[in-house]
Amino acid sequence: MTRVIGRPTPRVEGLEKVTGTAKYAVDVTLPGMLWGKVARSPVPYARIKRVDISQALKVPGVKTVITGKDVAGMRIGRRIYDMPLLADDIVRFIGEKVAAVAAESEEAAEQAVDRIEVEYEELEPLLDPLTALQPSAPLLHPAVTSYRGLPEKIATPSNLFIHMTWGKGDLEEGFRQSDVVVQNRFETQVVHQAYLEPHACVVRTDPSGGAEIWSCSKTPFAVREQLANSLILPKEKLLFHPIHIGGDFGGKGGFMDVPVCYLLSQKSARPVKIVMEYGEELAAGNPRHASIINVKTGVKRDGEILAHHMEFVFDSGAYGAMKPVGYLTGAETSAGPYRIANCLIEEKLVYTNKVPCGHMRAPGDQQGCFATESQLDIVARKLRMDPADFKRKNLLRNGDKSPVGHAVEHIQALEALDKALALSGYKKPKAKNIGRGLAFCEWSSRGGEGTVFVKIDARGKVTVSSPVVEQGAGVFTVICEVVGEELGIPAALIELERLDSSSVENDTGVGGSRATQVYGNAAYKAGVRAREELVKIAAKHFGVEPRELSLANGFVVHRRTRRRMSFAEAAKLNQSGIEVKGYHQQAGNPRDNSIAAQVAEVYVDSETGKVELRKFVSAQTTGRVINPLMHQGQIDGGIVCGIGYALTEHLMFEDGKVATGNLGEYKIPTIRDVPPLKTVVLETVARGPGPYNSLSVGEATNLPVAAAIANAIDDAIGVRIKDLPITAAKLYAALNRNGAGGDRPRARDVLRDELS
Repeated sequence: MTRVIGRPTPRVEGLEKVTGTAKYAVDVTLPGMLWGKVARSPVPYARIKRVDISQALKVPGVKTVITGKDVAGMRIGRRIYDMPLLADDIVRFIGEKVAAVAAESEEAAEQAVDRIEVEYEELEPLLDPLTALQPSAPLLHPAVTSYRGLPEKIATPSNLFIHMTWGKGDLEEGFRQSDVVVQNRFETQVVHQAYLEPHACVVRTDPSGGAEIWSCSKTPFAVREQLANSLILPKEKLLFHPIHIGGDFGGKGGFMDVPVCYLLSQKSARPVKIVMEYGEELAAGNPRHASIINVKTGVKRDGEILAHHMEFVFDSGAYGAMKPVGYLTGAETSAGPYRIANCLIEEKLVYTNKVPCGHMRAPGDQQGCFATESQLDIVARKLRMDPADFKRKNLLRNGDKSPVGHAVEHIQALEALDKALALSGYKKPKAKNIGRGLAFCEWSSRGGEGTVFVKIDARGKVTVSSPVVEQGAGVFTVICEVVGEELGIPAALIELERLDSSSVENDTGVGGSRATQVYGNAAYKAGVRAREELVKIAAKHFGVEPRELSLANGFVVHRRTRRRMSFAEAAKLNQSGIEVKGYHQQAGNPRDNSIAAQVAEVYVDSETGKVELRKFVSAQTTGRVINPLMHQGQIDGGIVCGIGYALTEHLMFEDGKVATGNLGEYKIPTIRDVPPLKTVVLETVARGPGPYNSLSVGEATNLPVAAAIANAIDDAIGVRIKDLPITAAKLYAALNRNGAGGDRPRARDVLRDELS
């Protein structure tokens, strides 16, 4: 019987956060610290003819100014090193850094930035990825073939810098055998992670080139390596201090302004702080990629899927630097949890003159899930099958192969479907303009490397320490709970210590829904070793066998005689206390699938196109739930994130410039946009790569949301919207595109004609 895990447990760092004592990068203040500010390009594509910093240097309080000439040829990236630290010849997007200032005050730095004069020779920008793919399009990166970190070698320079494929079977033969073939094109928009804390960093360099760094990155070890590679420094000279992160959603894994902050500190011989304003975040952050997805599906008349082809064209923006593996891994699994004999998935990443895109909650999966789950709903209706019955026929079972050939040993797709249908009343009668839509996804967490230390001192105090960074999802609480479970004490009695980057050789950080898997397993190993040490010491002292002892409430207890020894006594007997290390490394993807089956219920006003999301149901298959409170929070938060993607959020552009200037204009959902959420969690204790057979939940929750809503809208009024977000204006136009009045054909009939 468990004593700690499986129970709702408050965050171990919660008190710090609610009392305001938690320290974020913006809170770091050092003696002699300067403020850094960045001058950014106002044009999308141009040659830099001249940069004049003379007037900026005259501003009282300004200590140093740097330009691209100071760092000419130096590039950086999370995987692909294609981004200049400062533009040194060409600017490739509005918002690109061209110069930076360090001054005694924020106001002085701002004044100096305004006085930097840059003369540009403007070039014709490429703002559309399909145009950028044309042979006649100008090359935005003529030196692309020489870039470090490309996942695959490029033979000829092109704006298409990534072309990946996955699949199995004979696609063309599958289409030849199909009775019905359906083709569609889907489009998704650029969206921002909308974390409340903007990017911030503080850097203090020393004369040797080393530095202490405080940065709101969830992967500090990776940033350390990127910075060291770019500056040609030993990474050990860069010390990253632990810091809290005020929201992430995939957007806090990169270097952002750290290199510029380092250079300003080095040149001024003073510590420097840079905090991005939110307008800068929206214009020059690393948002989710827009996509164009062409989907072709072949089926038998009985509903069996024979062939499925997906071609992704992702608008990467000006650089590929913000992607940790260089491409979007989610495209590979975007055909969903279905039995498909013949499948091909192509991913194309294209340079354009827009803001460089990076990662956001489930990169590539989000776009692909919308396309596949919308497409299969369209196919089912064309076959005059209920979408739920169509998907049931094709869902993966244990022992199947995924659409791209991966072995699927354990999956509970059918169970999730049944629960979602039952909880939502999917097949119950409904009123006019009410629709219900079903969508699925599967998710496997990524691999990683992490370390957790456990120390028990002479007072009996248990301290858990790790260099992992808490980005908001609760990893600190998880590792304390797991250690508490093994030692038989509540997580609240365990003290947490955050370690800097000198504590271990490497750490992959959080992301990809891997935190519980990686750090939970490391904590489990550390907890087991600490327990074994306690038992060994007590067994020797009592003169009994270790198997006769158990742990409870801070004591080692001999079960038969009830003799006991406190943790403090055991630590004292060990003289130096008890210190153990738990290390876990999981290479690649463990291929243990968690499933989300979701049903949206909407009402659509056929006069205005306004959508009212009335109910949302999610059935999640998962392993052992470590903390039900946080687990449900991840589900609810993911659904709300998906609602924004489906209906309201859109980072809009005008001639290459981000026209969405603040969070007031960027419409993230509020509580008024969130319907009653119903969740059922199917725990399967037999499988799972995390501790106690746990499975990830963080990113599976938001993937099917947009497609479920799109499918529900089609069910309600017969209008299929294939480009996100689904707005009232788009629905109104679709409802009225064939003329107004009672003699206009229903949108469902128009759609059927289009597909025939």
